Amino acid sequence: MSTQVHHLTLEERQAQGLEARRRVPPDSHAGWTPAADRPDPVALIEEQNLRRDPDLVPVRHGRMMASPFTFYRGAAKIMAVDLAETPTAGLVVQLCGDAHLSNFGAFASPERTLVFDINDFDETLPGPFEYDVERLAASFMVAAQNNGCSASDARAITKGCVTSYRLAMAEFAAMRTLDVWYAHVGETQIKEAVDAFFAASGRAKGPKKSKEKQSGDKESVTAMTQKQVKEAQKRFQKNALKAHARNSDQALSKLSEEVDGRYRILSAPPVIVPARELHTVYGRQPDDFEEVVINLFTGYRASLRPELRRLLERFEIIDWARKVVGVGSVGTRAFIVLLQGRDRDDPLFLQVKEATQSVLEGPLPKSEFAQSGERVVHGQRLMQATSDIFLGWSEGVEPGRYYYWRQLRDMKGSALVEMMKPAELDFYARTCGWTLARAHARSGDPVAIAAYLGEDDTFDTSMTDFSERYAAQNDQDFADFAKAISSNRIDALQQV
Repeated sequence: MSTQVHHLTLEERQAQGLEARRRVPPDSHAGWTPAADRPDPVALIEEQNLRRDPDLVPVRHGRMMASPFTFYRGAAKIMAVDLAETPTAGLVVQLCGDAHLSNFGAFASPERTLVFDINDFDETLPGPFEYDVERLAASFMVAAQNNGCSASDARAITKGCVTSYRLAMAEFAAMRTLDVWYAHVGETQIKEAVDAFFAASGRAKGPKKSKEKQSGDKESVTAMTQKQVKEAQKRFQKNALKAHARNSDQALSKLSEEVDGRYRILSAPPVIVPARELHTVYGRQPDDFEEVVINLFTGYRASLRPELRRLLERFEIIDWARKVVGVGSVGTRAFIVLLQGRDRDDPLFLQVKEATQSVLEGPLPKSEFAQSGERVVHGQRLMQATSDIFLGWSEGVEPGRYYYWRQLRDMKGSALVEMMKPAELDFYARTCGWTLARAHARSGDPVAIAAYLGEDDTFDTSMTDFSERYAAQNDQDFADFAKAISSNRIDALQQV
């Protein structure tokens, strides 16, 4: 296999982006309409359910049924089919594949400080950069509408996200290669940005349009009142403290109990089913499961770097359980494993998630990795500025079952999106836009992408138009989904 890489000059890279702009103008992303032969969205969900644990499928439906926003979170497959019909400039990056706003958040770097980044890569695959932008921008439109924002605020928030992406990509295009690779949003930058946001918001006297505009913006969002600023500050401070406290010690206190001097994972079916009860789900005896876990763990450990394998050898498996996570992932197999290091007060919780075929495999070429867990891990390492040291993969005992491993709780924190006022959503949208641009600049060509996006707001406006149209389609899909539940076509178990 050839290892030679053809390097274009800076001018050639810029020309590549400009040619793409001529071939697929940025305004071509506006005016989206669903394909005439668009598949039934409920049928696409049912198709995904075929490989999922049957007892958890109603739980998945129940979580998606909570709102149009939660439905959107679980509808990555539906949107992947729709995106296959949209125009693309031919500029390829490593895609998150499911870059909605709830798949961004804070977590611990190996240096034990908080960083903000994309944190879900189940659907990652190389592909057109527009797919991630469309998925992210539309998620802000849906969330803004779900939060009761005005139509003008929803458009301004969505456009702010895309504008932030475009401006950030221009910055990365002007940076040296290693500077792009090392760029990240660390704990200090998070705090400074949030403090500046609250300081600016605190000057507002009432619900009016903010006077603060980022370069390239024409729209602005409704400012926060003094009371709303104080409430938001309290939420942020509480969430930041909570993130720092989310670790294996905290997981031990929340998810386990002490029996005969040893910890074991609590039972809370169907969300948490410990190993001692899993025979009721999978019809296998407990002794069989122990062999399965050891084989999975052995395969996972082999995927780590040698020094991390040595580190992991200091821990022994104490207990494990199936644990439901997320919205779209519900029903795929997900487990937690409790390990013990020096003694019973030295816990380590690992999460094991099934990695299925990406929803983008079909609209896009198949992954170069035959093992889906390896696909997820390599995509995550490529897109994130820093990753969990315990990130690895293994193959299941059943044919076609693959998994990836990571720490269960490693100072992970998520934004409380449903409680955000328009100004908060706008700030968060711009932060996510910058973060997605940085992730794309690591794997794609920021010079070519920046040249394609240009210096005007045509791309931003077009993506906002797409997002508004797609949010309307999401509402219709949600209504069809609700009708399928009420007619007993599919089952739903809510509040689980």
